[in-house]
Amino acid sequence: MQQNKANTILLVDDEQDILEFLQYNLEREGYKVLTASNGLEGVEMAQKHSPDLILMDVMMPRMDGIEACHMIRKELQLAQPLIAFLTSRSEDYSQVAGFEAGADDYITKPIRPRLLISKVEALLRRANRKHSETIETSKITVNRERFLVLLEGQEVQLPKKEFELIELLASRPGKVFTREQILGTVWGDETIVGERTIDVHIRKLREKLGESYIRTIKGVGYTFSE
Repeated sequence: MQQNKANTILLVDDEQDILEFLQYNLEREGYKVLTASNGLEGVEMAQKHSPDLILMDVMMPRMDGIEACHMIRKELQLAQPLIAFLTSRSEDYSQVAGFEAGADDYITKPIRPRLLISKVEALLRRANRKHSETIETSKITVNRERFLVLLEGQEVQLPKKEFELIELLASRPGKVFTREQILGTVWGDETIVGERTIDVHIRKLREKLGESYIRTIKGVGYTFSE
């Protein structure tokens, strides 16, 4: 068994057998694991313990996962954790709702231990990358300090908003950013802009970086693919 990885994971599910299964496999890998049996308790645990990652079921009593995710994302005093939903194959609709609520990813049930660990490790690598001065993917490098973007080692000139947009998307490859999240992060409280503004900037980025890096998730937003 690996030693403590200094990451805390909060599990939120109303099925005790699933909680025990997840907790056993994650603790074997050295993670500190907390558990909650419904969305409301999950929000309270997140506020109290500030976990690095939350794995949360969608359908739960008292408060479902979607509402719990909304509450956590609106909690400004909380160091924002990664959130991945646990969904069954028949809950495709909940994946869209989860991304709109601010989720970073989802894991499909039934969960295989090896896949669970690889997903968790990938999610936590995203979090570590987010706090670095340099974002490095297989072909694109974003240097926050130097305001520099390299595509396969060649500098790409980007105006401020395009840089901030690719910086946001590349900070968490695979995460679907909603249009609302993009507007709020890149444009903030500036002059009101429409969603068409995002489309224009995405088109310009694709022209400069290539079509394959930024994917459109219909009805939700955009994601960066390595």
